[in-house]
Amino acid sequence: MIILFIHLSFLLKNYKNKETKKNLQNFFDYCIRQIELSIREVGYGDATINKKMKDYVNLLFSIIDKVDTWETQNDDEKTVILKLYIDNEENYDFYLNYFEKYRVFLSKNTFNNLTKDIITV
Repeated sequence: MIILFIHLSFLLKNYKNKETKKNLQNFFDYCIRQIELSIREVGYGDATINKKMKDYVNLLFSIIDKVDTWETQNDDEKTVILKLYIDNEENYDFYLNYFEKYRVFLSKNTFNNLTKDIITV
């Protein structure tokens, strides 16, 4: 879930000034709705689902907040961010490199190209 949230954070950050708020909100709502449906499929009750969704959304917003200044930070600061969310001491360089490549990938693609099968404009 953490890896998904980090990807989603980079995507939302990259397109926040390039795409309409309505499209970004529709995409965000779709992602949250899919997470909720997945939790329901596991068989949790409504009270548990509400608690888990609150925790997940808070975690997502925390990651979005940290990722917002990603480009202005050096590799050590980026690694500190990754350590907050990913518990894998051996591979932080891998994750750092991976998310940097993902950020560049997002900058070279349009939001519509990445979401054409998810939301309709």
